[in-house]
Amino acid sequence: MPRKGARKRWSLLPGTGADPRGLVVLVRAYIEAQRVRGLSEMSVEKRQWLLWRFVEWCHERGITRPEEVTKPILERYQRMLYHYRREDGSPLSFRTQYQLLGGVRYFFRWLVRQGYVLANPASDLDLPKLGVRLPRNILTVEEVEKVLAEPDLATPYGLRDRAILETLYSTGIRRSELCHLALYDVGFTRGTLMIREGKGRKDRVVPIGERALAWIDRYVLTVRSQLVVPPDEGALFLAYHGRPFNPDYLGHEVRRYVEASGIQKQGACHLFRHTMATLMLEGGADIRYVQEMLGHSKLETTQIYTQVAIDKLKQIHSATHPGAKLEAPRDRADSDRAPTPLTADNL
Repeated sequence: MPRKGARKRWSLLPGTGADPRGLVVLVRAYIEAQRVRGLSEMSVEKRQWLLWRFVEWCHERGITRPEEVTKPILERYQRMLYHYRREDGSPLSFRTQYQLLGGVRYFFRWLVRQGYVLANPASDLDLPKLGVRLPRNILTVEEVEKVLAEPDLATPYGLRDRAILETLYSTGIRRSELCHLALYDVGFTRGTLMIREGKGRKDRVVPIGERALAWIDRYVLTVRSQLVVPPDEGALFLAYHGRPFNPDYLGHEVRRYVEASGIQKQGACHLFRHTMATLMLEGGADIRYVQEMLGHSKLETTQIYTQVAIDKLKQIHSATHPGAKLEAPRDRADSDRAPTPLTADNL
């Protein structure tokens, strides 16, 4: 599959740049069109990544123009993705296969609109069926506190990291959204956080708890000036080089604290996002408010957390299901007597 820096190897493909209607040239034009449309750079990079493998696969088989791609060829590509194995022997998930094929479908749909091909050979392609995936790990309140206690508050970086963890826990924002936070995005008086150009380039305002605000305030007043490197661009959280965090580096740092806490659960920034949503629902929050917090455009996306936050369902099950309690069944003649608790001797 595509490796880091793979897009630098576009120039190594045969005929690159020579054919104005070749796959490589048209993919470049398609990617540029996505930037013009206003897609975020992260989305553009992802679409380019998805198409790289397909174009490389086509060139290996002598297919250099989009009109040479037929539905049977795409079905061969789909079978290759299904049978592909990584270096560790693991297959591609159906979600990854879906994304790779979906990227090809979007590309050919654009080619049809631009008049480069007459029909979209991927329009009738049967994409892999995706099941509903629940979050793998959710932290309990006690586990969250263990992770929050990991940073060394005697160091500037430790104090900064505590403020970061508190922000993730309180708001559930994405790691990319946290990396883009500016000093003026924190509303200390109103208790809010402004998310600018989140997923889908959408702005939103979310509440942030008093405890998280207190840690941010402490970080800004006592530590941030030690980390910043002129010129100060106003980013809230600064990495070791005095500039805003890279999302991957932020994820690495948060994962390090999760592992150091010894809670035996995997995850990083998104682990706090899942935890925040689940704990709010278990606390009685309406799902539409949780949707606003997470910045989901569709309620269906938020509803996966209702299947994880089952505390209330467990309470109802215990109160209403006759077999929920660990007690011996009674005969009708014994209905006026108290039930006999089950023990190891009478099970």
